[in-house]
This record gives sequence, C-alpha cells and structure tokens, in this order.
Amino acid sequence: MRYLTWLRKAIIAEGILILALFAVVSRKDAEEKQPAGGAENIQVSAKGDYIKWVDFKVSYEALCKAYEWDIQTHGSETELDWIELLAYAAAKTGGNVDKKACKYIDTAAEELMGKETTIKTLTRDMEYYPYYLQAYSAVLDGFVGEYEAELADETGGTTWEKRYGLKAFSPVAKGFYYEDYDDFGASRSYGYARPHLGHDMMGQVGTPIIAIESGTVEALGWNQYGGWRIGIRSHDKKRYYYYAHLRQNYPYAEWLEEGCEVTAGDVIGYMGHTGYSTKENVNNIEVTHLHWGLELIFDESQKESNNEIWIDVYALTRFLYKNRSEVVKVEGTKEWKRVYGLREEAGKEEIIK
Repeated sequence: MRYLTWLRKAIIAEGILILALFAVVSRKDAEEKQPAGGAENIQVSAKGDYIKWVDFKVSYEALCKAYEWDIQTHGSETELDWIELLAYAAAKTGGNVDKKACKYIDTAAEELMGKETTIKTLTRDMEYYPYYLQAYSAVLDGFVGEYEAELADETGGTTWEKRYGLKAFSPVAKGFYYEDYDDFGASRSYGYARPHLGHDMMGQVGTPIIAIESGTVEALGWNQYGGWRIGIRSHDKKRYYYYAHLRQNYPYAEWLEEGCEVTAGDVIGYMGHTGYSTKENVNNIEVTHLHWGLELIFDESQKESNNEIWIDVYALTRFLYKNRSEVVKVEGTKEWKRVYGLREEAGKEEIIK
C-alpha cells in the first residue's frame, strides 16, 4: 500500500515537472517565431541582400490598434511607431498578426510609454524582427505621416491645416457603394491557371477610382488580363499599385498620362468590367468591379519577373475605409474630381486635379 502511495506521488511530481518544462519551452518559443516560409524569405542573393517574399498576414484589428497608439502618442515625449509595433507582434507570432496579437501590441506600447524599455531593447534578441520591420515598412511607409489638408472655412472658401495621421486613401471614392470579401489567392483560368493576386471591389460602372498613395504613373493602357489599367509607383519605389478593369471608352481621368505625378486622393479612373481579351476596349468581365493589387519591390529585378511579391490587401482595404476622398461631378463631362486637396510637404503646392 505504501509503495502504491509512493508511486502515485512520484507520478504526480513527474507530471508537474514535465508541465513546468513545457511552460518554459512554450514561453521561449513564443518569444519569437520564424517567418512563415522559413529562411528563404531573407536569403542573400548574388545581386545583394534583399527580401524575396512577404506574407502580409496582419489583421484589420491589429492595424487599427497599432495606428491608434501611433496617433495617441504623436507629439508626446514617447512617440510610438505603428510599423515597429506591428513588426514586434509579428516576431512574437511568426507573422500571423491576428486579432489576438493585439495583446502583444498593447503590452509593448504600455511598457514603452512607461519607460520600462525601448523598442531597441525590446527587440534586441528577436532574430526576425528586422525582417518584419523591413517587410512591413515596405507595405506601410506611405500611409501615415504629416501632411496639410485643405478644409472648408466659414467664408465658403478653403484653408490649409497641418495634420498628422492617415494620408493614404480608400481606392473607391466617398459616397460610392461597393462590396468585397477576401479573395486573394482564388483561382483564375483566363489565359492560364493562376491565383488571384489582388483584391476585387464590386460596384457600379463609372464609380470614381482614387489614388491610394502619391506616386508616378508607370503604366497606362490595355492589358488582356486587366483590361484598361493603371500602374502607379510610390515615390520611395517600394510599392506598385495596380488598378484594373476600368470603364469601357472612358477609363481614365482626362489629365492622366504615363509619367505624370498623382497625389493621394486624386480621381485617377472609373470602375468598369473590361479585360479578358486580346482586343482593346472589350467588356469580357461579367461583374463590374475594381481589381487593385499591391506589389512590393525590394530590388528592381523583382518588378516584372517570376519573383514578384503581391500581398493580400483585404485588411488594408478595410483600414483605408477610414479615409475616403470626397469627389464632385464636373458638370457637362464624364469627369469627377476631388473636393479637397492634400499637400504632403509643408509649403509645397500640389496640383489639385
């Protein structure tokens, strides 16, 4: 009997020891997880060291949470950077920055605000934090910052006001309805079997399409897959925005041309359903929608190659709904234009289209 009692206690003690060891290992594993896809994401190439792949698995909730901390602390003694907070959460979760990951963002922000640590100290032992910081900076660098907004004044005119916050826009103009869902990676069969490397927003023909970020028009014209389309490169060269299936006969804003500069919030084109044809100006897409995609470019060799990096922008689309460009119809034409301008550098006049 004594032996059985001793054996039972020994088993319980061993179980407690195993659980304790498991907790230590789990805590160590949770400290930082390798990026999804493994080390091939950050291999060094013959042409130099640059990122080869990014899975942008950052939820809408996490984007909002990090952004709120950034806005709340701007101008304070301890300013928090939303991209750094997201990169920290990604290093903790292996890149799966879902709704639950918001707790990591809150904890880090509270420690930083309480001066218990610094972002450098907090991430010092995180091997993959630099990868996530570079990858997420490539996605989000042009979204938040200082700018000047044109606002209506009491006299019926407008005035300019310095602001800090979200300066990127939803790709669909304010007041225009659309439907969407996360369709990144869905199969496509026209031409050849391939995954859907963008995001579709269903709406009405003629809906004004908005420049998400300021940049340079690098592509304009017909593509058999995208129909009438626009390609805009961000000024820092890291992001390439692709807008496709634009309206038949009148796809673009009349001032738009290849090589011209656009400002975030400008009307650049109009929703349609062109494409899936080698013949120009054909409506072969059944459902009217905007396809927009975001390509990341860490090295110019990636731009048009078999190594292009397109990311899932569904969460970003939800986030950008916070900032929709107000537009007005230009009487007697098919054109729409923005109501209020934006200047991204104080004192620098932007052309208001």
